[in-house]
Amino acid sequence: MSESGYKHSKNRGRLKIFVGAAPGVGKTYTMLRQAHDLKDQGVDVIVGYYEIHNRAQTQALVADLEVMPRLQVEFHGRQFEELDVDAVIDRHPELVVVDELAHTNVPGSKNQKRYIDVQEILDAGVDVMTAVNIQHFDTVAKEAAEIIGTPIREVIPQTFLDRADELELIDVTPETIRRRMLDGLIFPMDKVQSALDHYFRYENLSSLRELALREVAEDVDQRLQESHERRKIEGPVGARENVMVCANYPSRAEHLVRIGARMSERMKADLVVVTAVNQSESDWRGLTVEPAAVADCRALAEKFHARFVVEPLNDRPIGEAILDVAKRYNVTQIVIGQPRPGSKWRRLVIGDPVSYLLRNLRFIDLRIVGWRERPPRSDLVEVASIPEGDQDTDLGRDR
Repeated sequence: MSESGYKHSKNRGRLKIFVGAAPGVGKTYTMLRQAHDLKDQGVDVIVGYYEIHNRAQTQALVADLEVMPRLQVEFHGRQFEELDVDAVIDRHPELVVVDELAHTNVPGSKNQKRYIDVQEILDAGVDVMTAVNIQHFDTVAKEAAEIIGTPIREVIPQTFLDRADELELIDVTPETIRRRMLDGLIFPMDKVQSALDHYFRYENLSSLRELALREVAEDVDQRLQESHERRKIEGPVGARENVMVCANYPSRAEHLVRIGARMSERMKADLVVVTAVNQSESDWRGLTVEPAAVADCRALAEKFHARFVVEPLNDRPIGEAILDVAKRYNVTQIVIGQPRPGSKWRRLVIGDPVSYLLRNLRFIDLRIVGWRERPPRSDLVEVASIPEGDQDTDLGRDR
């Protein structure tokens, strides 16, 4: 550790990635500013590769930093400049700045991709700060391509992204990006109007921003779940909502799942559908044919793109099983149907899950879906008795 307090790994370098929704949000500027601050604190920082795109403010930040000479690579009679990986490793600073992480190197370079260059530097024990736009993440590349209407050819695999010790989101509004474009701060003026009409359309920037916010939030949640401190926190943690639907009866399951799906869509949350089965874990795993009711609920979960969980009771009350699944999947919202009328004896035998959850939930919101959407008005509708065999046709309608 240096006098500045900057933590440096001797075995494997630490990786920090600055993520933005689009060019022009300020990734490179922020990265170089942080590098400059660390240098002022006594950290041995160099710049391995950067792109300033003729931006004066960014260029000013590089002036006081050590910049490594670039590797000259000849291809088809032309000279190209690439990151000199071997030179960076030989210099062996505490920290190196490497811009344009998704870049594809010119044929003849040491590695095909810049992220592979970064891997090699990290493996040599040098910390790296780098920057990239969200559309290059493997997890969202297809979705981003649909948004902007152009295939994403440079994709960073999830295996590399998993190595990152920190993701920092550089976030500005679509209006700010478009204003920077109009001011000539992103592209040359002769390309501005075309960019505003295509990639930099307001709708595109809003959708890409949402992708960036979602991916970084998921990364934060995952790190918190895996951290030692997570064990000290009761209840669900993290920035994201997770909705779970309890679906045991196919006759009412679809309505319950639809409610959960609408909730998850509004909250930008993950959706889990859970079905409890009476078998023990060993008995359930030994079944060669899935029971029809479970198969129906599985198909329903797939229809709504939800994770499907089959939870063997193993002699637990059904409410306890539901709560165990909720804890396992970091659930913040549970959707469950109101117990069927006239099933008092059955609830005495297997337990009333709603009552159990009401007694034991402390950090999770519970939505109990009633049997009918609204009670019939006696002055408009003649109420007829419902035959016992037809009761399930109404199950799960929201109040």
